[in-house]
Amino acid sequence: MKDITLVVENAVKTYGGVTALADGNLAVRSGEVTALLGANGSGKSTLSKILTGVVSPNSGRVLIDGAPVFFRSPVEARRMGISAVYQELSLIPDLTVAENIWLGHEPLRAGFMNHGEMKARTQSLLDLFSGMLKPNLTPDALITSLSPDERQIVEILKALSYDPRLIILDEATASLDSQQVNRLFELIGDWKTGGMAIVFVSHRMEEIFRIADKASVLRNGRTVGERTISETNERELVDLMIEGANALLRERAAVVPVDAPIRLDVQELRTAVLRGVSLQVRDGELLGLGGLQGQGQSDLLMALFGAIRYSGQIVLSGMPRQFKHPKQAMRSDVALVPGDRGTEGLLAIRSILENLILPSWDRYGVPLKMQKARADGTQIAAELKMVMASLHAPVSSLSGGNAQKVVIGKWLLRSPKLLLLNDPTKGIDVGAKAEFYHLLTQLRDAGTAILFYSSDDDELLGLCDRVLVLHDGEVSAELTGNTLMRENLVAASMGAAS
Repeated sequence: MKDITLVVENAVKTYGGVTALADGNLAVRSGEVTALLGANGSGKSTLSKILTGVVSPNSGRVLIDGAPVFFRSPVEARRMGISAVYQELSLIPDLTVAENIWLGHEPLRAGFMNHGEMKARTQSLLDLFSGMLKPNLTPDALITSLSPDERQIVEILKALSYDPRLIILDEATASLDSQQVNRLFELIGDWKTGGMAIVFVSHRMEEIFRIADKASVLRNGRTVGERTISETNERELVDLMIEGANALLRERAAVVPVDAPIRLDVQELRTAVLRGVSLQVRDGELLGLGGLQGQGQSDLLMALFGAIRYSGQIVLSGMPRQFKHPKQAMRSDVALVPGDRGTEGLLAIRSILENLILPSWDRYGVPLKMQKARADGTQIAAELKMVMASLHAPVSSLSGGNAQKVVIGKWLLRSPKLLLLNDPTKGIDVGAKAEFYHLLTQLRDAGTAILFYSSDDDELLGLCDRVLVLHDGEVSAELTGNTLMRENLVAASMGAAS
């Protein structure tokens, strides 16, 4: 394998008025594992996507073996020997394992796809994880039939099939069990010996100290330091990841009286991701959920809303509940603002009014009582200060912030007693965020119990009196009072000792 040296210098990437990467720098060399670290929103994913041609930087440059390169697509990056495994899998469910692995670079014979060779090469790749896969995981198996860990392994093998000189592993261990992680680390050792360069992104501090040679740390879109793993420790890396000061731009919620009624009591909740989560939320409390993305926060909210299967005990308003469908949760005055408004929260081709009244059709009867629907829609739009042409305009015509107001407004029309929020301010501007924070304060003061996940640590620190940090599907820390500080939040998110 030909050696590679990749250097990123002063990379900047903006999306409209949002700066995702302000000054990204990285140096990666053959036979070396570089850990890429940073808290939520630090720029790790953006920097990784620049390396693989998924996005182009606004400024700065990338050099390979000393020569400047500009990737216009992932195909061009792969031609230069760069491949990646992302946390968001790129597999096509209705294709086979072999078809997914070789899609776009299928083995050919006389100009036609060589199915026999493709299956043989796929089996050779699968054999790298021999003994850790179910017998039904064959080259002909459909992706839809695979478990999450098996899909993750196929994604790794897909990246490996390009015979890369540099591979980026972005949370590649998140879905793997301990044996599979051990095997992956054995393979990484082999790849290093063979001269491959590896960029390793992980939320598990123990993995970083086990496999990496050095760490490059991002904070607020800027590379703030590089450390040799053998010469550093967890606390030093955590300190690099956080701001020096813990200044709060917003005031925290008032302390909830201990005698306030318990609206939600959860004991040992388990899903495919959660490993026994217990919590309580009182009326008038805004309880934060922290931790890096993908640690079970969404699973927790979806389970409480009856959208995914779970085991464990849920007591709502003093009554045991076993929600098997969101309709049951809605009837119990539970509302969920989902994490992806585009696919889970809105019907883009329908009007603003139709979206607002969608969860409340029974209130408006058949035939539809349009006068009452318009009156309610007008009132909630005014309360949320929506900027729109009219209630009958398509929701797709709205800005991100106003579209999110529709997602929230349709649930407020039902006056929920328990409000579940899944990263609700993601992708909206500062002004819309300020209005949303004010709304949360009003709802809390009115006695609404709120369970609030945010990927923005500042929101959790500024809005919540209590934060539960999730790590690997478990509550790794409960932060409140003097312990609710950025360094503790980041340390618990990374699984590091506080």
